[in-house]
Amino acid sequence: MERVLTGIPASPGIVVGRVHLLHWEVPDVTHRIIADEEIPEELERYRAAVAKAKTRLESVRARAEKHAGPEEAAIFEVQLHMLDDGDINTRVEAYIHQNIGAEKAFDVVMLDWRQHFARSASPMMRERVGDLTDLHIRVLSILLGLGDHDPVDLTAGANAILVTHDLTPSLTVQIDRESIAGIATDSGTRTSHVAILARSLGIPAVVGLRDATSRLRGDEVLVLDGSSGMLIVNPSDAEIATFRRRALMEAQDEAELQKLAGVEAVTTDGVHIVVRANVDLPDEAEAAARSGAEGVGLMRTEFLVLGRAAMPDEEEQYDEYVKVLKPFDGHPVVIRTFDIGGDKLPVGGFPHEANPFLGWRAIRMCLDEADMFKVQLRALLRAAVHGDVRILLPLVVTLDEVRQTRQLLRECMQELEARGVTFKRDVPLGVMIETPAAAVAVDSFLEEAEFFSIGTNDLVQYTLAVDRGNANLASRYTPLHPAVLRLIQRTAEVSQAHGLEVCVCGEMASEPLMAFALMGLGIRQLSVNPRSVPFVKRIIRGVSASFAREAAEAAVNSRTANEARGELEFRLKAAFGNVAFIRDGGL
Repeated sequence: MERVLTGIPASPGIVVGRVHLLHWEVPDVTHRIIADEEIPEELERYRAAVAKAKTRLESVRARAEKHAGPEEAAIFEVQLHMLDDGDINTRVEAYIHQNIGAEKAFDVVMLDWRQHFARSASPMMRERVGDLTDLHIRVLSILLGLGDHDPVDLTAGANAILVTHDLTPSLTVQIDRESIAGIATDSGTRTSHVAILARSLGIPAVVGLRDATSRLRGDEVLVLDGSSGMLIVNPSDAEIATFRRRALMEAQDEAELQKLAGVEAVTTDGVHIVVRANVDLPDEAEAAARSGAEGVGLMRTEFLVLGRAAMPDEEEQYDEYVKVLKPFDGHPVVIRTFDIGGDKLPVGGFPHEANPFLGWRAIRMCLDEADMFKVQLRALLRAAVHGDVRILLPLVVTLDEVRQTRQLLRECMQELEARGVTFKRDVPLGVMIETPAAAVAVDSFLEEAEFFSIGTNDLVQYTLAVDRGNANLASRYTPLHPAVLRLIQRTAEVSQAHGLEVCVCGEMASEPLMAFALMGLGIRQLSVNPRSVPFVKRIIRGVSASFAREAAEAAVNSRTANEARGELEFRLKAAFGNVAFIRDGGL
C-alpha cells in the first residue's frame, strides 16, 4: 500500500492518530434461499437484529444529545419509531416465510420504501429517505455480521482520525471533538459541507482522497496534514518528529497572528477593509468575536434543519439568532435564510433530485414553502430587536424573488403585530450574488436590495460548470478564473456606484491570494472563517489598496486561472516574501 495518500486540504492543522475506519454505506446482499425448517430461526434472527439496532440507537441518541443537543439528536427518535413500524416488519417477515433469507428480505423492503418515499409529493415524506437509509445500513450490518460502528464508538481522548467516504447529517451530529482529532474523506472539496464543518469545529481535515476507505485497514497510525492535504500511513519516528515540529511552528505562527485580532484592517495607504466572520453554529459566535471580526458577514442557518426530525419552530429559531447577536454588541450580523438543497440536505433528502444544485433549493424552496419560510422570517424580525440583524437571501436570480420575499415580510409583520409581539420593521434585506445571472444583472436588484453578498463557493461552480463537491473535478474548480474575477469586479463596481455595501462571504475570502485579489477588485468587506480573521488582517495591513488594484487588474486581464495566479503571486511575494504562502489556502 502507498504510504502517502494525497487529497485536498480542507481544514488546517497537523495531527498524529490511529485510523477509525467508518464504512457507512448500504452493503451488498446476496440472495439466499432458506429451507422451510429454517424459517423460525430466520425470523428470530431478524427480530434480534432489530432489537439490537434499537438498543444501539438509544445509545447513539444519548451521545448525540450530549454533544449536539436534544434537537439534533431527535433524528434518532424518528429512526426508533421506524424500527417499530408494523408494515415494515410484517413485509420483511412475509418474505422470510417465502423462504428468503432475513438480510435479503429486509434489503428488498427497505429499497422499496426508500424509492416510495423519494417519489412522494410530500416534502415531509421525502425527508424520511435519509432515516430509512441509515436504518437500512444499520440493520443489514448487524444481520451480515459487519458490526455497527458510529463515530461515537470512541472514548474521550482517543485521538482518532475518522476515515469515511462522506459525512451524512446523522453522522455529523455524533462528532465528538474530545475523541476525533482529524477527519479524512474520500469525497468532498474545500467548499463541500464536510470541509466547512471541519473548519468550523477546528478539526484538521483532508477531503477528496477518493479511495482512502478501501486502501486503509482501520488500525494504522496516520499523520494527517490538513494544510497540505496529505496522509502519511504508518510514519517512522523521524517523520512523526518532523511533522510535530511543523505543527509547533504553525501553532506559534497562529499565536503571533492572534495579536492582530484587536487591530483594524487598514491598508498601508489608509483604506479600511471590514473583516467579518462566517458562523455555522451559534456556539461559534463567542470565538468569532474574540478573533477580531467586526460582526458576522454570513450566519448559515442550515444547522437548524440538517439531521432534524422536524422543522424548528419560531421560538427555537429566535433563541438561536439572539445567541449570535450578543457577543457582537451592535456590530452587523448578516443571517442567511435557509439554503437547503445541493450538498446541504435535511434528514438525507429534501427533495431527492437528480441534479440538486440546479433544482428546488434555497430561495426557490423557501418561496414555494411559504409557511415554513415565514416562521424563519418572523424569528428574524423578532431577533432584530436585540442587534443589527440583516437578512440575506441565497441563490436569487430574479427580482421577482426579492419582491415575493418582501411581501412575505409584510405579512409576517402583520402577524406579529396581531400577536402583540415586539419586532423590528426596518431590517435590511440583501441578495446573494452566486450565479452568473445575478452578477451580470446585478443592477436589476438595486431598487429592492439594500446590500449584496457574493457567495463565491457557488459563483465559481455555476460560472465554470464545475460541481464543487466532486473530487474528480477539484483541479478545475479555480476561483481565479478570469470569468469569475470579472463577475466579482462588475458586482463591486455597480454596488459602489449606487452606494450599496458588497461583501464576499465565500471560502475564497479566507485565502491569502484570493483576499489580495478581492481587495484589488474593489471589495471592501470580507467575511471569513473565524480562524482566518487575523491572517486576512495581516494581508490587508501589509499592502496598499492601489498595489492590490494593480495586481487584480493584471489577473482580470489574464487568459487562464494559472496566469491570474501567477500575476497575484508575483506581487504578493514582493510584499511578503514567501511568508504568505506557507499555508496558502489552508486557513
